[in-house]
Amino acid sequence: MEEAKLFMAEGIQRTILHGGTGDVPKFITGSKVTFHFRTVKCDGDRTVIDDSKLMGSPMEIIIGNMFKLEVWEILLTSMRIGEVSEFWCDVTHTGLYPVVSKSLRRIAEGKDPTDWHLHTCGLANMFAYHTLGYGDLDELQKEPQPLIFTIELLKVESPNTYKRESWAMNNEEKLRAVPILHGEGNRLFKLGRYEEAINKYREAVICLKNIQTKEKPWETPWLKLEKMINTLVLNYCQCLLKTEQYYEVLEHTTDIIRHHPGLVKAYYIRAKANAQVWNETAAKADFGKVTELDPDLSRSVKKELRLLEHRMQEKNREDKLRYKNLFT
Repeated sequence: MEEAKLFMAEGIQRTILHGGTGDVPKFITGSKVTFHFRTVKCDGDRTVIDDSKLMGSPMEIIIGNMFKLEVWEILLTSMRIGEVSEFWCDVTHTGLYPVVSKSLRRIAEGKDPTDWHLHTCGLANMFAYHTLGYGDLDELQKEPQPLIFTIELLKVESPNTYKRESWAMNNEEKLRAVPILHGEGNRLFKLGRYEEAINKYREAVICLKNIQTKEKPWETPWLKLEKMINTLVLNYCQCLLKTEQYYEVLEHTTDIIRHHPGLVKAYYIRAKANAQVWNETAAKADFGKVTELDPDLSRSVKKELRLLEHRMQEKNREDKLRYKNLFT
């Protein structure tokens, strides 16, 4: 009876395509639900927008964890294991789908769904709404419409029976996880396990970025989170230096310096990256900024400049020899 009442709710129509097994599971707060989904338009061709099977992996959400598309939790908690059902949902339930879809697509492409390394503020942020980077999602965002979700329920896991990843945590849990991830990243860096350290720093940054999106830009709580994020991103960049990913270092440090021009460590790391890619003038300018902001680092900077000079001399000798051999 409860199930029937639920799906007499305004804006949802259900068709069971394949019955599941057993009773409806207990979907208590904190349960992890694993399922496949297909999203199609309500047009004559039933145009497919997303299909988790084509993306390569099923979807997971945590019950009670404020997933952006609230209707999915409503739909899932009515289903049995193995059931496949089709749900027609009107625009009151589908308005946020383009944003959710963008994140899912970025994950499937191996990209960061939160764009944590990009900073937007002020006027730039005001105009960021108009594109999601995918033409069909932009169209759906401009003209919201009913959608059909075909869902196959695969598994329901009770709390404490699975390892909770950062995406499944609430804000308080994320804040508690950040110093642990930070410390683990530092430990791995000291051991020379740079790729593992990168993953720890990245996860910590994503936790903080997710929290920061709920704060007003440039107000005190936002700035406190920004300071923590910058520290982690610079640690991340130190790992990138060790793994010779110099151009990514330049991208991240330049972005930080653009918004926080007083961060000495950002100039220092960018200077080392510039030196590695033979940007001698830029490297010297950054090292000069380091000593300007923190004279106590003069000795370290002089050492780096000597190394740079030596490397440039070696490169010049090699270039001269290469050109000489070219014309002989």
